[in-house]
Amino acid sequence: MSSNERTSVLTQLARDGFGELGDADALLTELMDALGMDRQEILRGAAEAGDPDAALSALVRIARRDAPAVGRALRRVSSSVWRLLGASSGFADFYLRHPDELAHLMGAGAPLPTADELRAELTNAVRADADGFAATGDESAWVALRVRYRRMLARIATYDLGADDAVDVLASVAASLADAAGAALEASLCVARTRVAGGAPGSGLFPREQVSATRLAIIGMGKTGARELNYVSDVDVIFVGGGSDELVEQVGESRVIDIATRLAVQTMRGISGMEIEPPLWEVDANLRPEGKQGALVRTLDSHLSYYDRWAKSWEFQALLKARPLAGDRMLGNAYVAAVQPKIWTSAARENFVDSVQRMRERVTEHIPPADVVYQLKLGPGGIRDIEFTVQLLQLVHGLTDDSIRQRGTLDALEALVGAGYIGREDAAAFSHDYRMLRVLEHRMQLKDLRRTHLMPQHPEGLRVLARSSGLAETGPAVWALWEGIKREVREIHVRLFYRPLLSAVAALSSDEHQLSPDQAHDRLAAIGFHDPAGALRHIGALTGGLSRKATIQRHLMPVMIRWFADGVDPDYGLLAFRRISERLGDTPWFLRMLRDSSGAAERLTRVLSGSRYIGELMEWIPESVAWLDSDDQLRPRGGHALQEEARAIQTRHETVGDAMRAVRALRRRELLRLAFGAVLGTLTIDELAQGLTTVSEVTIQATLRAVRREIVAPADAALDFSVIAMGRFGGAELGFGSDADVLYVYEANGIDPQRAHDLAIKLVSGLRSYSEDHRVPFDLDAGLRPEGRNGPLVRSLDSYTEYYRRWSLSWEAQALLRARGVAGSVKLINRFMALADEVRYPARPAEQDLREIKRIKARVENERLPQGVDRARHLKLGPGGLSDVEWLVQVLQHEHAHDVPPLRTTSTLEALEAARVAGLVPDAAAQRLHDAWRLASRLRSANTLLSGQTSDVLPTDRGKLDGIGRLLEYPARSATLVEEEWLRTARRARRDFEKLFYG
Repeated sequence: MSSNERTSVLTQLARDGFGELGDADALLTELMDALGMDRQEILRGAAEAGDPDAALSALVRIARRDAPAVGRALRRVSSSVWRLLGASSGFADFYLRHPDELAHLMGAGAPLPTADELRAELTNAVRADADGFAATGDESAWVALRVRYRRMLARIATYDLGADDAVDVLASVAASLADAAGAALEASLCVARTRVAGGAPGSGLFPREQVSATRLAIIGMGKTGARELNYVSDVDVIFVGGGSDELVEQVGESRVIDIATRLAVQTMRGISGMEIEPPLWEVDANLRPEGKQGALVRTLDSHLSYYDRWAKSWEFQALLKARPLAGDRMLGNAYVAAVQPKIWTSAARENFVDSVQRMRERVTEHIPPADVVYQLKLGPGGIRDIEFTVQLLQLVHGLTDDSIRQRGTLDALEALVGAGYIGREDAAAFSHDYRMLRVLEHRMQLKDLRRTHLMPQHPEGLRVLARSSGLAETGPAVWALWEGIKREVREIHVRLFYRPLLSAVAALSSDEHQLSPDQAHDRLAAIGFHDPAGALRHIGALTGGLSRKATIQRHLMPVMIRWFADGVDPDYGLLAFRRISERLGDTPWFLRMLRDSSGAAERLTRVLSGSRYIGELMEWIPESVAWLDSDDQLRPRGGHALQEEARAIQTRHETVGDAMRAVRALRRRELLRLAFGAVLGTLTIDELAQGLTTVSEVTIQATLRAVRREIVAPADAALDFSVIAMGRFGGAELGFGSDADVLYVYEANGIDPQRAHDLAIKLVSGLRSYSEDHRVPFDLDAGLRPEGRNGPLVRSLDSYTEYYRRWSLSWEAQALLRARGVAGSVKLINRFMALADEVRYPARPAEQDLREIKRIKARVENERLPQGVDRARHLKLGPGGLSDVEWLVQVLQHEHAHDVPPLRTTSTLEALEAARVAGLVPDAAAQRLHDAWRLASRLRSANTLLSGQTSDVLPTDRGKLDGIGRLLEYPARSATLVEEEWLRTARRARRDFEKLFYG
């Protein structure tokens, strides 16, 4: 052969996928000589082999033993030969032992053998008679069984390897493998009967009549039972024994079970024992009652007694896939029928869901660390994640829905998505990924015909896997595919497997799943609904019909009703949920999120049954439900982010009206976010106050920009205008329902003074008009301005300066202690704050000013409390309330801040701490005052959240008090505890206030 010809030959080999070109050329030459065939004839179909080098090596080895058998196979079914030997060195070894079996590849790759065909082939291999006895019980029968099994396995593998898409045929291939396993066990049982009746070594000697009358059912478990078996896998079984009535009466039940046990042992040995022909696979009976320590064979009654008294949760999960596989079919069917009710009620066992979740975690924990990254089956993102997720969903929901009682993983997925227990996208991903993983698993096990679940660790192994599976072009590509599947499977598994709805549904008592209307009415009343008839109407509206939406609502409703009932106002919570559901209509993500999320459904019931404020806002912002699925979405947004959004809004809208509608929507949205955090306990009172303050500041700033753009012409651009926050707004201490106290100031900067004043008045009017929100009121209250409500609404800086220096009263200086600029000209704010510092922090406050502040405080207590209100229950003006703490702190600031700089803060609690550090307030008193102020603030906000209305009075209604307590994370039915804690805390704070304020 010339060098050019040799180069051409090697090039062709490389194109066909050969790696060791020189060795391949030499082996081909040897094979050509042995078979009398030319190179092209031999290589026909070689390119279809996963590992052409291994296939060629196998052909040469077999040809050295029986060249004619190899030649006939290559001439007639070359593609099948190359595909099979290129995917499996295990089959290469089989054909080396039995070259004549190559002839049976002719016709392989045609339709898969049926279950009946497989059973007939394997029982014929042992020449079984009509009574189920093999012709011989010696080792030759087992050898014949194993050889015939591998012949049929080759047919299945050839079909699999020749498919256009292995993923598409995975389910039918796995089912055929399970049928082959069942047929092998049937044939092995035939041999076992002959051995037990013939006195074979280790099998005993019993009369043929007694053996024939003994009933042994082999129950397939796991993948075998589900008809989704691998090429080489442990076949999990349970043996059920019995006998005809005559036999039991004649020899007794114990002897019958003895015979059945010997039959079981010999059946297992025929499959798994060491003989001339290697074992097929391990027959694993460890899923039986008591596992390895339990009897190998039990009667049906003994099985049922064990499951009733001793079985653990995992045993019912294992029974999910139980199927009569071989032996006495009537007894097998009776066993499966008897255990079915126990399977589907097992989820009601205490901590069932937790135990299943923990079992999955233990499986992962027991993987050797070095293997985790390669574990296709047991590792994170592997086959077990899909199987455990599907089985848990089946067991939890299968009690009341027999449509999802499927053995197979893919069938169960289809049923679960059809019934609405899992989303279509998740189910489609799981189904596709499961089949991909199983194809990879099949190819890895075919290679050596041995049980393995580890991905190849070397580049060559990955290259062969990519070629034989057809799932990728190269080794790195098949690894990347596996990594992507792992990530997707793990994400879906974690989301579905650990979702709290599973534990909640499992915890429902059996009668809570199905109730008559009268029973449902009584149950709703019993668990806390005040209007059970109304609740039934809402439930009917949500769950009626045949739509997928109604189906999912029916799954959610039993659990959500329980959660609503655990809340403060279940009737309102359910009503609000109905309204939100109707507003969202057929929005696909809504119910999917409630069903699949790690806590959104429970959070939703909690906020709706606990807060009318939230319920009313959510009706207008229903998409906010999505926030409940993310802790990050429940955190307050920063001022900078809100400012950027507000500026973007104003850029998009040409008119001030349109812009302000969008700004109001922004404010409502952020108030709702803060309310979520308050009710769910994710925000402290300080974070809440700061968040509410930030939202108010951004709203005012955005409104001022919009109004100024409309009112102030370019010719008047020199006008400076600012908004000064006062009161709790100035102290960044707002609660839900708090007014925003403000002052307005302007500076003409050369503009005609009257025109500047007129423009300022228009700005104030625009601010107040456009900031109004009838849905969530936002009141800009200028009542703390000089001269109060009798004074001008807006003043120039010069006017403020003149007024404060000549006529200001003590209360006006006191009000300035919490002044803080929040909007408008920064230069003007700085000048106003410098003026405020002169007034609020005097070097030597006049004694009469201090006495006047105290006199006004006493008058406020007597005159401003609403008539008929119990003083002790008023959170703001009552004894020990907000007013007491704030007036005391402000007097100390006014008197000492000039000399004690830390007192120069608008924050009540910061100033109180500064006073304590300066020795102006004793430590114990400071703590009591601090506690009273914080508790009053929390109670005030909780009252607003609960009722949706602003009130400063602690309610007397026990239900409302309990609701407030629940929002503040007190235990249920804590009305008295809430009331007593406030009265005690306020009483102690009042004593300290009187001593420190009045002396």
